[in-house]
Amino acid sequence: MSNTSFKGTAVVTGASTGIGAVYAQRLARRGYDLIVVARNRARLEQLATRITRETGRSVEIVTADLAKDEDIRRVENVLRADASITMLVNNAGIGAALPLLNSDVDAMEAMIKLNVVSLTRLTYAIAPAFVARGGGSIINVASIAGVAPEILNGVYGGTKSFVVALTQSLRHELADKGIRAQAVLPGATRTEFWGIAGQPVENLPQQIVMDAEDMVDAALAGFDQGEAVTIPSLPNVADWNAFESARQALMPNLSRSKPAERFNVTETAEAAEAV
Repeated sequence: MSNTSFKGTAVVTGASTGIGAVYAQRLARRGYDLIVVARNRARLEQLATRITRETGRSVEIVTADLAKDEDIRRVENVLRADASITMLVNNAGIGAALPLLNSDVDAMEAMIKLNVVSLTRLTYAIAPAFVARGGGSIINVASIAGVAPEILNGVYGGTKSFVVALTQSLRHELADKGIRAQAVLPGATRTEFWGIAGQPVENLPQQIVMDAEDMVDAALAGFDQGEAVTIPSLPNVADWNAFESARQALMPNLSRSKPAERFNVTETAEAAEAV
């Protein structure tokens, strides 16, 4: 039974198993009531029973397939209607391990719908409410493929790059309104994700695979430390800071009135006019 003070309600998508289920358990221990969202109601009921028994926190179940428009809208309505919500964990997603040319384009479209469209709509559903209340937290579970798209299917990497970019933009736009935004970039994590993606986790080098409990604990520690982007396995945060600093350094030169001199565009144009 938890003695932690009440911190509001956390909504966790993809909560029936793996990373989402661990987030739900950890957040309940921290003092959050929960709204857990997933397709598998039986698993959600088991999770809810266990969490309530262990922590005393209230757990509401929403059965929804976030690849379907009507279910996305239903969860959006929950987010808009419940004023007790103080955190959204966008964890629902699917992956792919096959190369682009070996992948079914309809499956890629479905992945974009779940990983990008549903996450975006749920974020837009809750962000105005958080701004109106003067606070709230959005945790978006991305992937290291978001900054290293070469390592897995390119469309999957693209969806997770979107999640990272959206989170960084949210932090930039909403930090002064009391909104916290964090992107979590797990590496290989011991969940059902890999089997669904067509690459059983048992086939991966085990030295690169992290348990879901350890991953979530590290992600929440990063959240506590105020990180915008958390890579649970990264030994030295200075490496990410250097990456981010290099990105920031590009900005003054990303949009200018003339092409860079290295392209010799002016000389080429002058030569063409002379002819």
